[in-house]
Amino acid sequence: MPTTPTPPMLSDALRDALKRAQEQVNALVLGKAYEVRLAFVALLSDGHLLIEDLPGLGKTTLAHALAATLGLGFQRVQFTSDLLPADVLGVSVYDGAARQFQFHPGPVFTQVLLADEINRAPPRTQSALLEAMAEHQVTLDGVTHGLPDPFFVIATQNPVDLSGTYPLPDSQLDRFLLRLALGYPGADAERALLAGEDRRALIAQTLPVLSSDDVLALRAAVNQVHASDALIVYVQALLARSRHHPGVRVGLSPRAGIALLRAARAHALLLGRAHVLPEDIQALFGVVAAHRLVAEAEADSTAALAKAILHAVAVD
Repeated sequence: MPTTPTPPMLSDALRDALKRAQEQVNALVLGKAYEVRLAFVALLSDGHLLIEDLPGLGKTTLAHALAATLGLGFQRVQFTSDLLPADVLGVSVYDGAARQFQFHPGPVFTQVLLADEINRAPPRTQSALLEAMAEHQVTLDGVTHGLPDPFFVIATQNPVDLSGTYPLPDSQLDRFLLRLALGYPGADAERALLAGEDRRALIAQTLPVLSSDDVLALRAAVNQVHASDALIVYVQALLARSRHHPGVRVGLSPRAGIALLRAARAHALLLGRAHVLPEDIQALFGVVAAHRLVAEAEADSTAALAKAILHAVAVD
């Protein structure tokens, strides 16, 4: 397969802006270069990102750093047990003077929505985001309202075994392109965090590196990244294996395969290639597949199952 040092569909200015954007987020979220790259994969794939980890490990910091760097409209919603769907989507209020209902849009009408601690809200409120994430629109009282373009949801959640949390339903999980965890920082990164300036202050001083037009252009470029027939056969083999792998009750759907290919194209673009390699699929399979798999035993790790599936399928 021929190699191309840089994708021909990106201008030098846009390629440089994308590189600087990643560097800026890495300077704010220390020691997490791989996770930052995954966040950009979700953004450029026109997907949504779910960050799951213990409190205090930088989930919200990563979301704020991305929003500040992208130069997009940003809203944050703190999900709580008493949050209502109308608090997220908006509400129609009767205007006596005009003698009609007026729609007052909620915070979902933005370009980057941070759904902070999404699993602290009850399922009805969690599900309020389903149409917005899948269709980039909101339908209320029989009227459909389009959302801004680009539209990108970054949701954070604590592990479901912590008190006061509600597991996200499978239909909601499937709307997230990637699910990642940050984990504890390395010793050097943690020392720099302890000795450095407060991350919130640094993010407040951050200037945008990209714009709405840049993000849309990058997404268009992702669609031009080539995936060979052999690579598509490899992805199909992974899907098939997931449906028959020991310990898996529900395997991956065709939509999961489409999501994996879309993410792999973005991953290739970020690494400066105009074509997808099996290594792109392998780097992303766990974070795309694990939250879509359903294990036979509740205690089994879907991340471990995804890893086993990946190892069980050879690259032809």
